Amino acid sequence: MLHAHSGFRWLVIAILVIAIVKSLIGLLGKKEYDKTDNLIALLLLSFTHLQLIFGIIMYMVSPKIIGMGEAMKNPELRFWVVEHGFSMLIAIALITIGRVVSKKAATSEIKFKKSVMYYSLAFILILWAGIIKPSMLGAGMF
Repeated sequence: MLHAHSGFRWLVIAILVIAIVKSLIGLLGKKEYDKTDNLIALLLLSFTHLQLIFGIIMYMVSPKIIGMGEAMKNPELRFWVVEHGFSMLIAIALITIGRVVSKKAATSEIKFKKSVMYYSLAFILILWAGIIKPSMLGAGMF
């Protein structure tokens, strides 16, 4: 399960980058929000929520997850028990909100702006709590 969760993040990140780049191109190029944009946003939402399910399973079976009091005394354990999951939940919420508000927006320009804004914030969180900090703690890339 660890390899699935760890490896699947790269797919989520790839789709997230594609969504951000496509939205920036649409915004700056004053393009119409089309079926491809909608499909990318839907894939991003779907894969992100699937990654959430992997994460919840990992949280339930991981030997790193111990009592909260014990975890708070150890910075590495605190990251895995609290910070990683909380950051990822916020990132998933940002992606979900970004999808909903962009879908409901009246114009293509607003759809692209909302997508870029929410997805970029989520990307920063995922980059920090899913790649940079785990690497600093000695976690592998897969």
